[in-house]
Amino acid sequence: MKALQFNVTPPRFVAAKALGAVFGKRVFYRGAVRTVQLVDIPEPELPSPDWVKIKTIYCGFCGSDLNLILLHDSPTASPFTSFPCVTGHEIVGEISGIGPGAEGFKQGDLVTINPALGCEARDISPVCPSCRAGRASCENSAKGNLPPGMFTGINKWINGGFAPYLTAHKSQLFKVPDGMPPEAAVMTEPVAVALQAVFDNLPEINDKILVIGGGVIGNLIIQSLRALVPGCHISVIEPSAFAADLAKAAGANEVVPSKDVFAQTARITNATAYKPMIGMKILMGGFHRIFDTVASASTLKLSMRLLAGRGTLSVVGIGGDVKLDLTPLWLKLQTVKGVYGYGRQSFNGKDPHVFDIALDLMSQGKIHVERLVTHRFPIEDYEQMIEVNLNKGKNGAMKTVMEFAH
Repeated sequence: MKALQFNVTPPRFVAAKALGAVFGKRVFYRGAVRTVQLVDIPEPELPSPDWVKIKTIYCGFCGSDLNLILLHDSPTASPFTSFPCVTGHEIVGEISGIGPGAEGFKQGDLVTINPALGCEARDISPVCPSCRAGRASCENSAKGNLPPGMFTGINKWINGGFAPYLTAHKSQLFKVPDGMPPEAAVMTEPVAVALQAVFDNLPEINDKILVIGGGVIGNLIIQSLRALVPGCHISVIEPSAFAADLAKAAGANEVVPSKDVFAQTARITNATAYKPMIGMKILMGGFHRIFDTVASASTLKLSMRLLAGRGTLSVVGIGGDVKLDLTPLWLKLQTVKGVYGYGRQSFNGKDPHVFDIALDLMSQGKIHVERLVTHRFPIEDYEQMIEVNLNKGKNGAMKTVMEFAH
């Protein structure tokens, strides 16, 4: 079967980085040192009786997939990945084969996949503290009976969704509710990311919130905030008019222009802006909570200056090395939180997995996702898919997905 495979070695890493700096981003997906290409691989077999085989219907192309291809990720995470690997972790498909230990599922079930490859999938017992707490940050993601790889799509044995077939452990599976189309179910994983970010930094009803970045995750954070805390005030910084309009439709109260962000924040939050003798302004007062979906040095620096005293900044985007002035951190007693994955969550008196909450809120119409799926591509057109994602504003793109015949 044809699959989109990522592979990089130290020499290829150095060469691609050097050539990319001169010839641009096409070097990473076209030419001699490309990091991704179509390959022929055999259909996967079940690793153990507790696994199922899935026929892929859709797999979303995530910003983290693009970062991987362009070698933007920090090498710090390299011990917890293994190459070559078939990428893609936002998956919906149909069970086409089932092991005898995968009770509760049957052939033909439409499922979405929590891509995390935790202790249970790795046949490790007792499970680590993170897995015991139901979170995705497994401490054993380089151990057990699988190669290193935190999740499906960056593991050389467990191929991701940019292929017609893949395998998944029973612990990764969530049945899609009756009546929900695959075009919506493919968004379950990004919705879960957004929901978990909000649960981990849950506002009070009258809080003033800022979301930096109105792309897919930013939009879904806005929708999650509206679903969970309807009364909070939500501002968004987003330069693309297309994405900004979608953010307002998702429930943002206003779009804040970046060129006037300090004055507008002072107006919205009743804060006071101060100008140091050198450098960027800083606010006393400000937003109670900020969700930074970009996580560049410039947006993190801005976030800390716009964040109120004792406020919390959730770093949702995946950044690399950054240099920051930490003065606002201690001066305003701020909290900076990392965001990764999802897990079990106390909600409405129960303890469901965030994937269950995501599917429930989507099926109830409290989070709308189908309008965010703007482009579909067959696997053969992966280069075009990458190019659309490199210029989303020009192409009117939000979520692009790879589509397989079904």
